[in-house]
Amino acid sequence: MLFSSTVFLFVFLPSVIFAYYVLLKKSRLLQNIFLLCVSLVFYAWGEPKFVLIMILSIIVNWALGITAAKFRDRKLKGRAVIAAAAVFNIGLMFIFKYLMFTIENINNIFGTSIFVPLITLPIGISFFTFQAFSYVIDVFRNNGEMQKNPLNVGLYISFFPQLIAGPIVRYQTVADEIKNRKETLADFVSGVERFIVGFLKKVMIANSMAVIADAAFDSKDAVSASFAWLGAAAYTFQIFFDFAGYSDMGIGLGRMFGFHFLENFNYPYVSKSVTEFWRRWHISLGTWFRDYVYFPLGGSRVDSKARLVFNLFTVWLLTGIWHGANWTFLVWGFMYFAVLTIEKLTGIPQKKGKLINLLKYVFTMLTVVFGWVIFRSDSMGAACGYFKAMFGASGAGLMPGETVFYLKNNIVMFAAAVAFSLPTAPFVRKKIQSSGKAAQRTSSALYTAALFLLFIVAVSYMIKGSYNPFIYFNF
Repeated sequence: MLFSSTVFLFVFLPSVIFAYYVLLKKSRLLQNIFLLCVSLVFYAWGEPKFVLIMILSIIVNWALGITAAKFRDRKLKGRAVIAAAAVFNIGLMFIFKYLMFTIENINNIFGTSIFVPLITLPIGISFFTFQAFSYVIDVFRNNGEMQKNPLNVGLYISFFPQLIAGPIVRYQTVADEIKNRKETLADFVSGVERFIVGFLKKVMIANSMAVIADAAFDSKDAVSASFAWLGAAAYTFQIFFDFAGYSDMGIGLGRMFGFHFLENFNYPYVSKSVTEFWRRWHISLGTWFRDYVYFPLGGSRVDSKARLVFNLFTVWLLTGIWHGANWTFLVWGFMYFAVLTIEKLTGIPQKKGKLINLLKYVFTMLTVVFGWVIFRSDSMGAACGYFKAMFGASGAGLMPGETVFYLKNNIVMFAAAVAFSLPTAPFVRKKIQSSGKAAQRTSSALYTAALFLLFIVAVSYMIKGSYNPFIYFNF
């Protein structure tokens, strides 16, 4: 079920809110059981059989958590439990996400004819698997509370606001709130506002950018240089507002029920280095790999540069693999490994100066855009063809009418995409806060009215249009 769907907005969410706050308001236990049940219904909506995978993950990781706590002081047995958790969780991902890809490549490389099973990917498996695995690790490390009650673990893993697209939540972040949260009107209102902001990002900006990106990347004909750059820019905005919008909706929904998730994006397109970009983009994934892979390997506090390079390579190999079973994701991960290694070894991000900062920003954004071209392409051959088009080698010329057509018809959305990918809102908010109480009250009323009107417009967009893709369903 999509957050940006009529079923979710007008049936599922109102029903859940009514039952939670009206019918079950006197019992935390019943509220938690209810949230677990509706989360499983939410997950089962598109393909009911996959809810069995979710339930299996909950039961196994709950049992592994109990066992990990038991063997905290017995290193050998404790590590065996973590190894079992890794085999189960990574094995689950491998079967559904990578088995077909692996067999196909074995057949291609060795000329074998091993049968390739047709396996459908369960939605959000990469997200909930990483959450479940981190719970077991944290229990073993004594960084998180072990839960004897499977209901609490089940709610943590399956809670619908962050189930299909993150942010990837650590158990210690919500452990107390599962049992002792306090819902407030202020939290509920701010959650609604945050949900609407995310909804606008997704439905109005990301979906508009998707039309242009798809026209450029999926074109059967040669693409001109100008349209190739326009398509790359559109996809750069699409993937940000698509994913950041869903994260905003997830954070807002969590807040409506008294849960406070950590932020997942922090204006990544203002970054002046690739290192900074990855501190700002998909923060929950970056910190997951940092805490559970990079730091255990030694991080950057190692005795040799070779070891540092190895640690970076491992993280970015796994990051590429996490994103999907395609060589494009591996190349994309390797590209970031190479650039980040250069930045680490040369210290370029620390260099200062206006001109240097401008050059660093241009280089960072070009790296990001080129990376998204690889990420979006169906194959490396398609990516190379798209790069040729960007540099005028496709034979389609530089400026055909389609570039002007798409730009003219989407100029408002491009302007909005630029404005809201920059820290415009915090800047305006800061100015308003320093302008007096009367101005603050007026601006607050105008903001609420504008948000409500834009929400109505976005809902009409959603109802009228059938084009509502979501990139991170693939992960």
